[in-house]
Amino acid sequence: MNELIDKLWYTSFTELWIRQVFLIVLATFLINVIAHFLLRYVENIARLTSNPWDDALIRAAKRPVPIAIWLIGISFAASIIGKEEGAELLELVSAVRNVGVIICLAWYLIRLIGNVTFNIVEKHEEKGEEVDRTTLDAISKLARLTVIITTILIVMQTMGFSVSGILAAGGIGGLAVGFAAKDLLANFFGGLTIYMDRPFSVGDWIRSPDKEIEGTVEYISWRHTRIRAFNKNPIYVPNALFTNIVVENPSRMTHRRIKETIGIRYEDIGVMDAIVSDVKAMLIGHAEIDATQTLIVNFNTFGPSSLDFFIYTFTKTTNWIHYHEVKQDVLLKVAEIIDRQGAQIAFPTHTIHIEQAAPI
Repeated sequence: MNELIDKLWYTSFTELWIRQVFLIVLATFLINVIAHFLLRYVENIARLTSNPWDDALIRAAKRPVPIAIWLIGISFAASIIGKEEGAELLELVSAVRNVGVIICLAWYLIRLIGNVTFNIVEKHEEKGEEVDRTTLDAISKLARLTVIITTILIVMQTMGFSVSGILAAGGIGGLAVGFAAKDLLANFFGGLTIYMDRPFSVGDWIRSPDKEIEGTVEYISWRHTRIRAFNKNPIYVPNALFTNIVVENPSRMTHRRIKETIGIRYEDIGVMDAIVSDVKAMLIGHAEIDATQTLIVNFNTFGPSSLDFFIYTFTKTTNWIHYHEVKQDVLLKVAEIIDRQGAQIAFPTHTIHIEQAAPI
């Protein structure tokens, strides 16, 4: 039995094409191993640079390159077998190899786009710099879509389909699809408008006075925008809606406003001028108040039960929580000034005058 196996083994390797197939597979394996270690070595070097492109190029190639190497190597081996078996197999091998290489190249480009996007965000965050995630995400999605569409057209052309005929048919059919999917197209162009005009970005707090929409933007796609309301419920808004409504973006405010009306008793009118002057001086000297903005403190109204003066000023902070801490400090200081002047904050009161009857 052993003699028979040895004979068959020896006879097989006396065939030239079998030895060629074996050598091609072995060479493919060795090239794949060398490429693996070479990519790892170059990746370690690229990590030391601040350029977002070099390590993105290497990381993107780590998966497609080995598959492409095996695909090319096996296709060469299969072509040798095809010469022995027949021309039909040879033609099939050539088509599969070409399509496979095109797909590997498209896969590499898609991974490269994703890696570059990630690296740009990471580099900016390490430096403490802001990055426009909305625009970056839009460019990334558009680039991926371009790669996918181009790959499909090239693959179809490689397989023998007439791309020009398909594009012509697509132009005619596109009209019918456009009418049938007008809402989808409206959302697409609405998303495009958001990406171009950038009225808001991911992470912004927005609200609309036209609709009951308020919350933090979590995600912007080509069809809809996901907003997380303050009660933590998600709101999915079609992008087309943003082209027809007013959108406020409080996240981009430069200051927060303090606008308060405070009343004192009528019997304290003698110290109103001193109170107003002290409050204004306090605001001008307050570390958290921007005195370069509009700052008004004035006696304003003879109210039904109080003498009212108002405060109109802006804080330096735009943070919602810190703003309320600043506002609390301002109001407490106003109360101290009123007390220091010997006055009191008024509350709603009514004075009844009873006319005494004339003596009989």
